[in-house]
Amino acid sequence: MKSSLMFFVLVMSVCPAIAGAATCSVANLTRCLDSVCAINVTSNPAARCQYCGTSSAGTPPTQNAMRSLSLGASARYTIGADELEDAPTDPGQRYAWATRQCIAKIDGCTPDDVSDTYDELIEQSCRAAGVSAQLAATLSERAQETSLSACQSNITLCMVSETRCGADYRACENDTEFNEFFSQCSVQATGCDDYLSDIRTELASARDLAIEAADTMLASIVANYQQARDQKLMDAKNACTDNAAYNACIENVCETKMPNKCAGTSDSRNDDNERASAVALCEFYNTACATLD
Repeated sequence: MKSSLMFFVLVMSVCPAIAGAATCSVANLTRCLDSVCAINVTSNPAARCQYCGTSSAGTPPTQNAMRSLSLGASARYTIGADELEDAPTDPGQRYAWATRQCIAKIDGCTPDDVSDTYDELIEQSCRAAGVSAQLAATLSERAQETSLSACQSNITLCMVSETRCGADYRACENDTEFNEFFSQCSVQATGCDDYLSDIRTELASARDLAIEAADTMLASIVANYQQARDQKLMDAKNACTDNAAYNACIENVCETKMPNKCAGTSDSRNDDNERASAVALCEFYNTACATLD
């Protein structure tokens, strides 16, 4: 007999888990920068200017005062005393150092966030110290220094935007598209020239892993559905063996739907009619099984 069977058509979309871009927390960023630039600020309003503004504000207090600032603060968002031993003493260099440390520690933050968040606080501190000259130049120099982590963050966010590679990198499977988008993002990321080669290598690797993971997941899902389909076909064929499903259907209809439960006594035409009705209701099993032969 001819075999014919209808089964499923699967439509799936697979998105690797790629965390959306984090939003910079101004509060946590300020805590981090303060742990470098605002040591003992409660008793020394000029601290931010002295540590991270300009040397014209005078020599800041000893860094041992950091202990009073750190008490009760979350180490997750602050720079500890041991790390501060590596911080430069020059205010401009210290601000640049703080920028690198804090944007690496606080997700989603960039050097621009540091400037927007902290430059005004330094200016206020310098006014409290009576210092204004040289501050603008110091802040400008600090703004020009962009760290590797900031470049990676900015270029990555640019690359995975919906108008370029996308979060799953599907629009960049071809090296031509990948290279074109990387070139566009590199131009936008000023001050990152020294890091572009390393960043491109890392992004290319991230793209390959993302696409491989998506393909593997898709293959796994398809295989699971194929296995389920084969199992259903096997179950259907087993149900047709020796008319098992057909006979079970008749008995179920008789038991649950017929008043006399198809007793089939010789002097009861109604009982015979009940079984005939049950047989008719279950005939679809024979029709279905015929298509599986």
